[in-house]
Amino acid sequence: MLELKKICFRAEDEGVEKTILDDISFTIPNGKLVAITGPNGGGKSTTARIIAGIEKPSSGQVLLDGVDITGLSITERAQAGIGYAFQHPVRFKGIKVRDLITLAAGKEIGHSDACEYLSAVGLCARDYVTREVNSSLSGGELKRIEIATVLAKASKLSLFDEPEAGIDLWSFQNLIEVFQRMRDNIEDSSIIIISHQERILNIADEIIVMANGKLQRMGSKEEILPSLLAEDAVRTTCRGIA
Repeated sequence: MLELKKICFRAEDEGVEKTILDDISFTIPNGKLVAITGPNGGGKSTTARIIAGIEKPSSGQVLLDGVDITGLSITERAQAGIGYAFQHPVRFKGIKVRDLITLAAGKEIGHSDACEYLSAVGLCARDYVTREVNSSLSGGELKRIEIATVLAKASKLSLFDEPEAGIDLWSFQNLIEVFQRMRDNIEDSSIIIISHQERILNIADEIIVMANGKLQRMGSKEEILPSLLAEDAVRTTCRGIA
């Protein structure tokens, strides 16, 4: 279970201190896929970076299974059970896909195990397990390989920051199917996905809406999604009239 308690984050911009997150509190129980959505600049990715340990909050606490991890580094949080998938996955020249999965697992894994993780994200293992993680891979391929590393890590909390960024429609559909399979198999863990995409929001158990650095509302998909879609329809209509 993940808990954020009164998280605030301030940063300096051109000599002026700005509040990026203001008193953010929520709890994500195990066994849930939660989507965090809202307008650009609302604080979603900053929240993800604070959960992962990339940024430290100006005040407040982050707890994982009741343990305060606010002061832990990104490496220590990974060891505690948080898996983080970047919005734009990193390419590693000279490192093969199997090596990357082995590093994520934190132990030596066999060829067949590596292939299973790749198959789970919709990649033909035979074609990818010995490939280098370099510029020859497309954005969609990199995204799915990164998800394979998160699966190999068997994280308590798997965190994905805008996984749809920079990939084509076909790859995005495959990612949706991967997330659905992950959702069907979580028990003592949880998944957070930062996204604007309706198809991702539609597979979530709960949705958190953020704007202007504040948590606007949180609830089940059935409670939140219809109002979000209605608001989008109104904005689209207004733009058309303008």
